[in-house]
Amino acid sequence: MIKSIQKQLARLARTGALPLLRTGLKGLEKESLRISPSGLIAQTPHPAALGSALTHPHITTDYSEALIELVTPPFSSVAETLAFLDDLHRFTYQHLDDELLWAASMPCRIDGDDSIPIARYGSSNIGQMKHVYRRGLAYRYGRAMQTIAGVHFNYSVDEAFWPLYREIEDDSGALRDFIADRYFGAIRNVHRHGWILLYLFGSSPTLCKSFFSGRGTKSDHFAELEPKTAYRRYATSLRMSDIGYKNDSQSSVSPCLDNLENYVASLSRAIETPYPPYEAIGVKVDGEYRQLNANLLQIENEYYSPIRPKQITRSGEKPTLALKKRGVNYLELRSVDLNCFEPNGVSLQQLHFLENFLLFCLIAESPPLCADEKLETGQNALSTACCGRTPGFALSQRGTQRSLQEWASEILDGMSLVAEILDQGHRESRYAPVIEQQREKVADPDATPSARLLDQLEQSGLSFADYALQLSREHAEYFLKRPLEGRKLERLEDLAASSIEEQARIEADDDVSFDEFLRRYFAQS
Repeated sequence: MIKSIQKQLARLARTGALPLLRTGLKGLEKESLRISPSGLIAQTPHPAALGSALTHPHITTDYSEALIELVTPPFSSVAETLAFLDDLHRFTYQHLDDELLWAASMPCRIDGDDSIPIARYGSSNIGQMKHVYRRGLAYRYGRAMQTIAGVHFNYSVDEAFWPLYREIEDDSGALRDFIADRYFGAIRNVHRHGWILLYLFGSSPTLCKSFFSGRGTKSDHFAELEPKTAYRRYATSLRMSDIGYKNDSQSSVSPCLDNLENYVASLSRAIETPYPPYEAIGVKVDGEYRQLNANLLQIENEYYSPIRPKQITRSGEKPTLALKKRGVNYLELRSVDLNCFEPNGVSLQQLHFLENFLLFCLIAESPPLCADEKLETGQNALSTACCGRTPGFALSQRGTQRSLQEWASEILDGMSLVAEILDQGHRESRYAPVIEQQREKVADPDATPSARLLDQLEQSGLSFADYALQLSREHAEYFLKRPLEGRKLERLEDLAASSIEEQARIEADDDVSFDEFLRRYFAQS
């Protein structure tokens, strides 16, 4: 792997393309549960002063009305991206009254499914569709799973890079197809190597026992850290384990990662394939929609994946259709836990690492994923999430057992070659030092965030819920001490007001029934 990366970088150097690797665009989507001062899920509506969750470009909600999602624009510098996220936090806290944003990925104390309000987006057809989709998730999987939060890292290579890259690859096809093929190569490599992110940055080895209420025997495989807290001693990211974003019903949904055309076709089949247990739920019962349809997937976003190819959608456009028509615009990396020790949920050093990692995945060789290897990559991620810090832990690489430390060191070696390119042009190295920091975690599992969190819980004697509430209060103080002012404040206030006006316009412009709206939406081709 190292030699192939060296060869590829040398070829790119001869075309003058290497500087363009430093100017890709990076954006963030950061989810946080809004909670009461006592540490329960907030029952209040999305604050009106933050604008419309339907139309605001930067402040919205995910599954729950209480699950705020902060979305940055893409920047060429991850420092700018993080600074914008910080501004969004400061603005949000100015309008939360006494509520807080939960610091951890795994949720606070949950008082049953009814305590988790499903997000609402107004009376427009598109707003109703977003709500019904989430209602369908509740019927299919329960609400608790949808309270889990994380960070999504969005990345695209500088557009000027692609023609040069295609030239050295001697590809005579359409540029859009070449770009999609290379992004899918990166996606396959994220599936192969993405377990390293769970090991290095996973911050959810423990959770509140209330999460298991009404979820059968899922708690049976957990130890008790204290009476209210369940955990796995060597877990890294329970968020990405079989109690998090993993659904048995999706085991038959396995989108092809060989190319864009097959990916879109396989996802589309899942959206059109009836699933008897979901048919039993019903779609429209007594005049009220329970879900958008009774198929394996209601829409594309229901398929949980560590990384997605993305294209910017137009109003009312299906994501798969946007990909089919305009190709891949960027990648959305979804497997990053909230860093509960960071007020913003992610550090600058992490962002440097994630940018480096995705470029490494793009440049490294990436043959097609056969069925066996795809199953293997999924098992590697799951086992790392559940027990990646186990002494002597091994993963499977093409059917052969390999120690996590050895494999991780090889990945970091490959990333170091990319880091050298990214650090060029800076007075101080920003990427290489982060690689060295991660080597320390590989050598010493106790240096990982997941181990650090367990250590803090054991030392304090606090429950997970009480400790995370303490961190949440500290983060709130961090932002409240630095209220947003001046033009930045005015801009976000104007965006909030204009988003509410835009929602009203959308609602006024609807001229078909919701039934007809859904029919037209799913009929797009």
